[in-house]
Amino acid sequence: MRDEAIVELYFARNERAIDETRRKYGGYCSALALRLLGLREDAEECVQDTYLAAWNTMPPERPSVLRVFLGRITRNLAVSRWRKNRAAKRYAALELQLDELADCVPSEASVEREIERRELGRRISDWLDTLPRDDRDLFIRRYWYAESPEALGRELGMKPNTVSQRLRRLRLALRDKLEKEGLTDEEG
Repeated sequence: MRDEAIVELYFARNERAIDETRRKYGGYCSALALRLLGLREDAEECVQDTYLAAWNTMPPERPSVLRVFLGRITRNLAVSRWRKNRAAKRYAALELQLDELADCVPSEASVEREIERRELGRRISDWLDTLPRDDRDLFIRRYWYAESPEALGRELGMKPNTVSQRLRRLRLALRDKLEKEGLTDEEG
């Protein structure tokens, strides 16, 4: 079923919308949640919550790209679940990604207001727009979609170490850009 038709089912409050969403995007949402959380049970709950959030959001919101819309919901729910359970040290996969980025983006404590977080996001997006497509895709696939260096390496025909080195250079470039713009921690 086409995305537009699925969205129309949501707007008509037809429960078939969830079945069609599950059929078309369930695997995508599950893989994303599992990469972030590392625990199948938590990933499955996160995906179920994604369907509920989509149901509660449409209407009034009408996503232009349903896959991206669902991915954003899934990722946000997974990160929220990870934060909630972080004290239990259950999510090594997401912890590793955040540790990799910690030296180039400000800590949450220093970015106190929502507007500052949005500005940081805008600056990172602007920086991503300056990158060659393959570097931008690599960065996004690692830090948004949580794909491992091993999986990226297999798909791109590279050794995981080569992928890690490219990602490290990208993080350093991001840190340099943010430092020049005064958006990094004084201590870090």
